[in-house]
Amino acid sequence: QVQLVESGGGLVQAGGSLRLSCVASGSILNINTMGWYRQAPGKQRELVAVSTSGGSTNYADSVKGRFTISRDNVKNTVYLQMNSLKPEDTAGYYCRGYGIYRMRPYDYWGQGTQVTVSS
Repeated sequence: QVQLVESGGGLVQAGGSLRLSCVASGSILNINTMGWYRQAPGKQRELVAVSTSGGSTNYADSVKGRFTISRDNVKNTVYLQMNSLKPEDTAGYYCRGYGIYRMRPYDYWGQGTQVTVSS
């Protein structure tokens, strides 16, 4: 079992930047996909960005060119650099690690960190 702990959220003005961190209790080398998701009040949780162990990344259209996901396998940490923040980026941000190991799926979630962007 891997535990994920997010940090780095907070209150920022529109146009500002934040960097979220997700620290895993174990190695992330064996986690196929690490990702960031977000959920705003009254809305469904949505994908923000994912990073695979093979090095590929994928982003939601709404954050392309503004957000960057990265993995540090030595520190067992995944980051989300968020630039040019907009009020519509306000949400709880959740870290996720998932994949298949020895033919068994796994799916880990963190508790989330709040990001609030003021206009």
